[in-house]
Amino acid sequence: MTTQNTSEATTSKPRTIANQYTGKADNSGAVDQENTARIKRGILLVVLSATLFSLAGIFTKSIQAETWSIIAWRGIFAALFLFLWIGYQKSFTRSFLRMGRSGLSVAIIGALGTAAFLSAFKLTSVANVSLIYAAAPLLAAIIAWIWLKERITKPVAWGCLGAITGVLIVVSGSLGQINLEGDLLALVMTCSLALIMVIYRRYPDTPSAGPTALSSLLLIPVCFYFGSPQHIDFSELLLLAVFGLIFAIAAISLTEGAKLIPSGQAALVSSLETPIAPLLAWFILSEIPTLQAIIGGIIIMIAVIYSQKARCQ
Repeated sequence: MTTQNTSEATTSKPRTIANQYTGKADNSGAVDQENTARIKRGILLVVLSATLFSLAGIFTKSIQAETWSIIAWRGIFAALFLFLWIGYQKSFTRSFLRMGRSGLSVAIIGALGTAAFLSAFKLTSVANVSLIYAAAPLLAAIIAWIWLKERITKPVAWGCLGAITGVLIVVSGSLGQINLEGDLLALVMTCSLALIMVIYRRYPDTPSAGPTALSSLLLIPVCFYFGSPQHIDFSELLLLAVFGLIFAIAAISLTEGAKLIPSGQAALVSSLETPIAPLLAWFILSEIPTLQAIIGGIIIMIAVIYSQKARCQ
């Protein structure tokens, strides 16, 4: 009896240990699959965001209303959809009441950047705006170096130099033309976005949906003062509603996608907006980029990809 029990104990113990190791292997495999699925979902959301953001120039140029009317109604509808999202998330308190000074700063800077961004499309090509806008991550690195004393690595430093060179080449194609004003407005938007990036890096708990909605609302009285948003065709109002919805979905997709993948990878994937926007403008609006825009754009894209890949390593 005793011998039999001892034998059963010795034979069952390896089985138990084997089962434990099998269970750990199974759990490890499940975790890897879950991480892979999470990363794929994050990349898909950021790609969706980049694609939707790239439509901004198409909408702005397709709508005949004045710029102030576009900014106002797009902002109204974008804020409405973002409010619905915040309500769905039940995060009203955190998104608005607890946004703090950093959130308020993001809203004010974002409002300035949005006004410059949409105005730029009326004065220059979609390609120029998108290519200049692509330099934002590298400009953010320079601002972080000055403000946060963050060290700039050699790849990022070379990337910044390349981005600045590319922007200068793009802008050189607009010298002596009305396009130059649009290029400068695009540069204002790029500086605004770069500053917002650094604010989020300095204050990572700052909410995103609340300040984004508030930035749209801050522009409404300004638009009614300088323009006449009340005088707009109903057909264009419907287009602006779609524009606002697309912007809200793009902003939400970027925020949710960036939570699932590393920040460097998110910045790299979101840079897809740069080549997509000129291509759409070419197919839909028959806008052909200038030679300077093509050369400068290639330099900017190489600089951004090189610097972001170096960060990911």
